Amino acid sequence: MTTGPGSQASLREANTARVVETVRKYGHITQVELTAATGLSPATISNTVKRLVAEGMFRTESTVHSGRRAQLVSLARQTGLLAGVQVGRRSLRIAISDPSLNVQRTKNMPLPQAHRADTTLDRAALLIVELIEDLGASVDELRAVGVCVAAPVDPETGMISVPGILPGWEDIEIAPVLGRRLNRPVSVDNDANAAAVAESRRGGLRGVKNGIYVCASYTTGAGIIIGGRLYRGTRGGAGEIGHIQVDPAGLICNCGGRGCLNTVVGADVLVESLRLSRGYSSLGDVIREANAGDIGCRQVVGDAGAQIGAVLADQLTALASSRVVVGGELSNTGDLFLGPMRDAVESRPLLAGTVTFVAAPLQGQSELVGALTLAYDEQERANKAVKS
Repeated sequence: MTTGPGSQASLREANTARVVETVRKYGHITQVELTAATGLSPATISNTVKRLVAEGMFRTESTVHSGRRAQLVSLARQTGLLAGVQVGRRSLRIAISDPSLNVQRTKNMPLPQAHRADTTLDRAALLIVELIEDLGASVDELRAVGVCVAAPVDPETGMISVPGILPGWEDIEIAPVLGRRLNRPVSVDNDANAAAVAESRRGGLRGVKNGIYVCASYTTGAGIIIGGRLYRGTRGGAGEIGHIQVDPAGLICNCGGRGCLNTVVGADVLVESLRLSRGYSSLGDVIREANAGDIGCRQVVGDAGAQIGAVLADQLTALASSRVVVGGELSNTGDLFLGPMRDAVESRPLLAGTVTFVAAPLQGQSELVGALTLAYDEQERANKAVKS
C-alpha cells in the first residue's frame, strides 16, 4: 500500500507538532532524548530538527551527554512570559521566565509567621508586575502563573486540603483570587509536587520512571513520580512524609497528629536543640555552622538525615523507586545530611543497592522552577482550549 502526498504531509505535520511540543515541555533536550520522548525514529528527529532550525524555530548547540557529544535542541523564538510563585511558611519567592523556563528575574521576601492569604497574594501580584516592568516588558506579555504552596492541595478544588498546615490559607481559592488580580490563568499545587515535576523534566529525575523528590527544609515533604507521572493521591495528600508518625508519645504536630516526623526534624526543633549550647536562632545558622565544622550542628543535621531516611525507606519499600532527589535547605550540607539518609535506606535488605541519591541539580530552585512549570502547563491547556 502506497502513501499519497496528502497522507505524507499530514504525517510530517503530526511529527513536527510532536517534536515542537516535546521541546517546549522540556526546554532543552538532546536529539537522542527527543527520539526516546517522542517515539519517532532518529532519522525523523534529525530531519525535523534540521528543518525547524532552518525555519528559525529551533536552535541547536553542542553539548556532552552521558560522556558523548550531542546536539542540544531548544526553542529559538521566545515570546511571552510566565510567572512562578512559591509560598513558604516564612518566605515568598517570585520568578519571571520566558516560555522555555529560562529565568529572567527573581525576588525573595520574608513573610511573618502568621501571614494571610489575601495580603500575601496581593504582594505576589504586585511583585510580578514589578519584575515584568523591570525587564522592560509589559504585563500584557504575561501568559500564565503557577503557584506552589507548603501544604497539600486538592487537585479537584485547587484549595489546601488539610487545615492547620498553612494557617490563614484554609478555604481560600488561590487560583481565582490571584487570577482576578492579574487577569491571567493560574495553576496551584503543593511545593514538593511542583518540584518533583520540575526535577522530572529538567533535573535529577529526568528520564527516571519511578522516583521521589524530597524537600528537607523548615518541614519535610515529598513529590512522587510513578510511571513518569506525578502521583498526587486522594485530595493531593501523597508525599506528606512529614506527617508520618515516628514517635507515638511525641509532640502534637500542626496537622493535629502526635509525633509526626516534622515534630522531630522540623526547623524549629533542630534550632531549639542547639539554642542553649550555641545560641543559634535560625535554620540558616545551623546549616552554616555545620558546614563550618561545628560538631553539635553536624550531629543535629546527621540525625535529621537518619530520621528522614528511616521514614523514606518505608516509602521506597512500598513504591520501589529507583532514585531520590533531595532539595531544601538541609541538602545544602551535602553528605553531612545525605550520607545518614542514604545509610538508613541502604540498611534495609530489600533496598540495598537499588536506590541512587542525588542532591537536586536545580540547586535550591526546584520549587520555584516547579511553579514556573505549573504556569507552563496552564498556558498549554489554555492554548489547546482555544484551538478546540
